[in-house]
Amino acid sequence: MFSNTTDLCQPGVPGSWGNLSDAGCTPHAARENHEVLLVMFIAQALLGIGGVPIQPFGISYIDDFASERNSPLYLGILFSVTVIGPGVGFMLGSTMLRFYVDIDKVTGVQLTNKDPRWVGAWWLGFLVAASLVALSAVPYFFFPREMPKEVREVLQVASGKESSSKKSKDVLSQFPLFLSDFPLVLLRNLRHPVFLLVVLAQVNLSAMVAGLATFMGKFLERQFSLTASLANMIIGAVNIPGAMVGIVVGGAILKRFQMSLKQCSAMCVLGMFLCLLMAFPLLFLGCPTQEVAGVTYSESSEFGHHALECNLQCNCPEKAYNPICGSNTIEYISPCSAGCRVVNIDNYTNCSCISKNGLVGSAKPGTCGTSCFHFFLPFVVLSCLAGILASTSHTPSFMLILRSIQPEDKSFAVGIQFMLLRVLAWMPGPVLYGSAIDTTCILWEKKCNRKAACRYYDNNLFRQRYLGLQFFFEVGAFLCFVTVYVVLRRQEREASNAAETKAEPEKEKLAGNSIKGPKSKV
Repeated sequence: MFSNTTDLCQPGVPGSWGNLSDAGCTPHAARENHEVLLVMFIAQALLGIGGVPIQPFGISYIDDFASERNSPLYLGILFSVTVIGPGVGFMLGSTMLRFYVDIDKVTGVQLTNKDPRWVGAWWLGFLVAASLVALSAVPYFFFPREMPKEVREVLQVASGKESSSKKSKDVLSQFPLFLSDFPLVLLRNLRHPVFLLVVLAQVNLSAMVAGLATFMGKFLERQFSLTASLANMIIGAVNIPGAMVGIVVGGAILKRFQMSLKQCSAMCVLGMFLCLLMAFPLLFLGCPTQEVAGVTYSESSEFGHHALECNLQCNCPEKAYNPICGSNTIEYISPCSAGCRVVNIDNYTNCSCISKNGLVGSAKPGTCGTSCFHFFLPFVVLSCLAGILASTSHTPSFMLILRSIQPEDKSFAVGIQFMLLRVLAWMPGPVLYGSAIDTTCILWEKKCNRKAACRYYDNNLFRQRYLGLQFFFEVGAFLCFVTVYVVLRRQEREASNAAETKAEPEKEKLAGNSIKGPKSKV
């Protein structure tokens, strides 16, 4: 049970720490944790399998049966609607995190959602989302195998209706042939320079998005002293709708101007360049680490986590964590570490480690927070603009893939693309970000003699390494798109030179005939 009274300085009463329990360190508890983790892994695998009909197969399905003029707009709408999901998820999570994780035990918890020890009901969102997914999956059973193309610009569409039934019957018989041709098709697509470079650019962008989706909430909490609920609401209400707007705008621009492949790559380059301009100032918009007694602040020359002389008689354990803000604007990791012996409804008094104007000071529950909240609004605006500009390259990059590969390889190539995105970005991305963030921790909570949650970060290092990684991936995507533009420009020149070379003999022949004609007359 969490309680404020058990965290007080109580000389001569060791071991009365209700907040600290090692009951979860038994082998039975560890085995149960591994079983729960296995269930979550299986659930994530099933979620990935269920998403295949939409991405990648849904992308190829739309591009096959939509006209070339409308296909970019339709794909942009699909991608933007897909982005709505995480936005709704963050908003739903923001609401659910206001409830305690164990709803049936909330009466025994003396915490609010502003307390750093608060753990919200993260699992409630899964129940709501799973129910909605089950309902939305029903209409997919009624989609036809093939749809009439919007513009009948290819005669194969009409003749394909007659042969579609024969092709569907021969699918099973052609499956062994597909397996034998699989390596050749794979190598053919991976050796395609435009396809490979665009996929690498999308890998960089996906790694950037993976870090944003996983750790942006924690970043906002630590940098600007927000609650987990408010941080998730900001991401769901500002950043993700901004990305959705960028995707739709990118698709609409493609539809309006009917861009060529080189123009699509130029649009991607421009969008990423402007994104870099918006993202660079974010590295400098943040707050320093708050002053925490015994951790980042000491009246002596010693720094680091160490015991204070004023609370030695309190016998405070290292596991204690119930932060309070002293009247001297110094934060303490627990009332005991501040030497507080009396607690009122919303105030701690008689704190031997807190002094103000020569008198024994007091403290209030909760952290002191950071003192640079005025940076929060510029940070949100710039990050939203950077997301919009980066998202404008989303639909053009997909059109580069769909238009540069052979039509019969379309579904296969998009499948390879999504596989590489998962393997190279979405799987290692959060691990890379998490490892970088862990290096900025200055005080770890320990459970079962192992590092558990980080209590305090070096905010400057946190900001530089987290946003620095995002900026690094954005630069990588920009360079890949620049290379795509160079490749397409070279291919265009080679094609024009080849056409001119082919046309020169015909011109010479015509010129010869025109000269020979008059002479023959003479």
